[in-house]
Amino acid sequence: MSGPATDQDCERRDASNVLKVFVHADGKTAMADRVDPAWLAPGSGATVWVDLTNPTPEQGRDILGGVFHFHELAVEDAVSALQFPKVESYGDYLYLILHRIDFAAREHCFQTHDVDFFLGPNYLVTIHTGDSRSFEHITEICGRNSMALGEGPAALLHRIVDTMVDNYRPEIEELGDRLDDLEDRVFESGNPHLAKAILDFKKDVSSLRRVVQPQRDVLGRLARREFSSIDEQIAYRFRDVHDHLVRIADESMFFQDRISSLLDANLATVSNQLNSVMKVLTVISTVFMPLTFITGLYGMNLELPHFGLGDGMFWVLVATMMVIVGTMLYLFRKRGWI
Repeated sequence: MSGPATDQDCERRDASNVLKVFVHADGKTAMADRVDPAWLAPGSGATVWVDLTNPTPEQGRDILGGVFHFHELAVEDAVSALQFPKVESYGDYLYLILHRIDFAAREHCFQTHDVDFFLGPNYLVTIHTGDSRSFEHITEICGRNSMALGEGPAALLHRIVDTMVDNYRPEIEELGDRLDDLEDRVFESGNPHLAKAILDFKKDVSSLRRVVQPQRDVLGRLARREFSSIDEQIAYRFRDVHDHLVRIADESMFFQDRISSLLDANLATVSNQLNSVMKVLTVISTVFMPLTFITGLYGMNLELPHFGLGDGMFWVLVATMMVIVGTMLYLFRKRGWI
């Protein structure tokens, strides 16, 4: 999971906020306040979805280990901090870790949250952090449409994963808009402080790639029917979701290439600005070199020739320096140096 809740948060939460149970039996779907072990028995005729939201490690172990008797390694992964996408078979059930993404545009904050799935013959157990649009949407569907759970736990798993992947699109578009804005700022201003914003964006894209690429492989295994829990019809559905993730993975690689090029462009722009400043300073220094020589020469406490001009020599020197400055600036302009 993407980080356990604090003790203060858990004290505010009662069991109904942590645990949601949907049961489909006799063509109807209803909510329950607990899991009846009889529902999990083969041939019970019931299909169960148990959704855990922000459980504490103790609550997670009690339900996953005490009620469903899942393997202790899978339970520890489910109640621990961030894990990378994977799928593992534990005999009669599958354990999956997939990720949803969240990008807060105003805060320029990109985060990934993992979602844990336990898929059995007649049950599905999900564990996730709160504020998930995907699970809110599926919860509403299960409350309205009994067939959402009546199709079986594998079909419900597909519904949830498909909704998660669909919600990737607005987040990817937010990242694209952010990258476009960075490109405009780089070529308009060439601000050296943009390097931090660019590197922060590169970190977000790297986080996206680390999640999307292994997640694509996980869904690829489901689409290829490597597990008996996934029948042919459900595999076709997962194939479509896999195609969407492939496109998202390609976009994340494209973002990575663009941000690398943008960082190089920003460094080149800042370097060009520095070169322009140095060019101006060099021209100024070069122009003043002969002027400094003349003023220094005639400023010495020595008798120097005035060519019979007396005090008029001052104006001759001023005119000479002006001619020198004008000639140098003309030559610099002609050669394209300024």
